[in-house]
Amino acid sequence: MKLIGLTPILNVSNVPESFAWFEKLGWHKAWDWGDPPTFGGVACGESEIFLCEDGQGARGGPMPREPWDNQAGSTWMSWWLETTAEVDAVYELALKLGIPAPWPPTDMPWNVRECHIRHPDGHTFRVSAHLTCE
Repeated sequence: MKLIGLTPILNVSNVPESFAWFEKLGWHKAWDWGDPPTFGGVACGESEIFLCEDGQGARGGPMPREPWDNQAGSTWMSWWLETTAEVDAVYELALKLGIPAPWPPTDMPWNVRECHIRHPDGHTFRVSAHLTCE
């Protein structure tokens, strides 16, 4: 087997509202299906996420007890950025937009700077960039 692509599918409660949420963070609607849309995709650069309304996977519950925790049963996904400054900028943008950001930009022992932001349906996005080696 030779994998040529990978597209995660998130279960969302409302596809158009999810399009708007992702667009606030710099993604764009790539396509939609249905009238009104119940399936679609958002894209940023070469990356794409499919959004499926009330199907194909689970949604998270309430906010986790700890910022780093996954107690809500949500989907976690890593978004990789080029620089650590971009991680900080995404976190600040999330705060400005009122998007839950339970984990601030932190230099982690595995040589990554990351923060966490949460989608309204409980999915957690780990926004990360590699730290430079000395």
